[in-house]
Amino acid sequence: MKLAHYAHTIRYLRPQQIYGRVWFRAVRPRPDLRPAPPHRRRGGSWRPFEWRPAVLSSDATHELLNRSFIVRTPADWDDRSQPKLLRYNLHYFDDLNAVDPRARATWHRTLIARWIRENPPAKGIGWDSYPTSLRIVNWIKGALATGPHDEALLDAAAVHSLAVQARWLGRRLETHLLGNHLWANAKALAFAGIYFDGPEASRWLDTARSLIDRELEEQILDDGGHFERSPMYHAIVLEDVLDLINLAREFPGGLPAATCLRLEQTAGRMIKWLQVMTHPDGRISFFNDAAFGIAPPYADLARYCRVLGLEAGAAALAAIEPLAASGFVRLQNDRAVVICDVGAIGPDYLPAHAHADTLSFELSVDGRRVLVNSGCSTYDVGSERERQRSTAAHNAVVVDGESSSEMWGSFSVARRARASGVAWGSTGASSWVKASHDGYQRLPGRVTHERKWTLESSGLLVDDSLAGKFGSASARWHLHPDVAVTESADRHIRLRSSSGSDVLMSSGSGHTGLEAATWHPEFGLAIASTVLVTPVGTQSTAVHFSW
Repeated sequence: MKLAHYAHTIRYLRPQQIYGRVWFRAVRPRPDLRPAPPHRRRGGSWRPFEWRPAVLSSDATHELLNRSFIVRTPADWDDRSQPKLLRYNLHYFDDLNAVDPRARATWHRTLIARWIRENPPAKGIGWDSYPTSLRIVNWIKGALATGPHDEALLDAAAVHSLAVQARWLGRRLETHLLGNHLWANAKALAFAGIYFDGPEASRWLDTARSLIDRELEEQILDDGGHFERSPMYHAIVLEDVLDLINLAREFPGGLPAATCLRLEQTAGRMIKWLQVMTHPDGRISFFNDAAFGIAPPYADLARYCRVLGLEAGAAALAAIEPLAASGFVRLQNDRAVVICDVGAIGPDYLPAHAHADTLSFELSVDGRRVLVNSGCSTYDVGSERERQRSTAAHNAVVVDGESSSEMWGSFSVARRARASGVAWGSTGASSWVKASHDGYQRLPGRVTHERKWTLESSGLLVDDSLAGKFGSASARWHLHPDVAVTESADRHIRLRSSSGSDVLMSSGSGHTGLEAATWHPEFGLAIASTVLVTPVGTQSTAVHFSW
């Protein structure tokens, strides 16, 4: 089976992703330790954007991914017993731009000096291209926020290290990974190329300009969504776009006027997309890899837009908000919001952050989440990562115990579902969305799943039907942890939220089972929850949620 997974995964990759991996591992350049270029003259006024809670609780203690981690020795920066994502986060220096960084300025200077001393050039995970990219940006943003005299944060040794890091990154662009990694590389080179001056900085900036123009075209879809279809990564890239606009205004002429205009237009489309994909509680929906605390929420990014004089989303959303290019549709009325996944799991050549969530959805009633996808708590290879990416971890239909797309490893997908027949509309006071997918066509019975959502003034009707032969199939309905099952009968279940609101669930398909589950709203976090399970057959199976 593993060989088949490899075969079905590799056939979607671009050639550069295959030979690029070989080159990236085989070729290791020597770090360039020449003196740093001079600073570029500043001509504007940098506008700090602070949204993240403090990461540091001392000059060595990091609160990361719901864990407290102390860097006591040089070896702790790359302790192989710790998850890779945690080790990456240690090297980002996000705290430099967290809320009220001035209160921790002494810790910041101490930690920067220690990082330089204990992480020699090209040694350890901190010099991987992705953490290097984020660190370059965070050091420069932190320096710009201190005012015209950057020495308040970055001394001569830190400025020299910045140049060494930029040179290293320029020779280690993640063209084998593409996507948000290559975008992060481009942003970092833009920051370094504009912060410094001279021929070398100009070369970094030329590379960054080319990548920014190309990747905006590639990665931002017509509806404004990021092409990896993760609301979390979308918000990360939107913050990047706004940071680049901020940078260009701080250093007039650093980026071409056409690129600046494109960034501003892109930001306008991206903020609207994020608004559509945000629940009434102000936080993102969970499709593909998504969790709270990693990227700024919609309200903070809208605030950043306004600070920069940009549009901050729509004043009010319509009853139906289709994101056709991304494959999502939002339905809403005075009491409820439904967000439906009716599209691709991601780009064919880059499904690293995809989940098997085709035709899944989330539901909020009276401003509170009722049905939730399971979220994401880990990137570590293993059974838990595979479970969180499976169809069973989403509000979707499982056929013969299989997922609609073949998730394997930590970031790989073999055969994947494709949605078709997508349509939406309204009938009187109701709005509806329907679609089908072929993810189960790979099974012996060649099954097709079709689903229709109808949002009424006082309820949501979900119709499922399967065409083909199968042994068993079930729809899974994951309840938010604040929602409890207070009454249960064969076909009627009463759900009560912590606010006291009631939702009545009724199923025409027979007995509804209850299973223990977990919800993962943040990395490193698992919260006990409940999942309801109803059988699905070849005839239309309707489940009604009323309030």
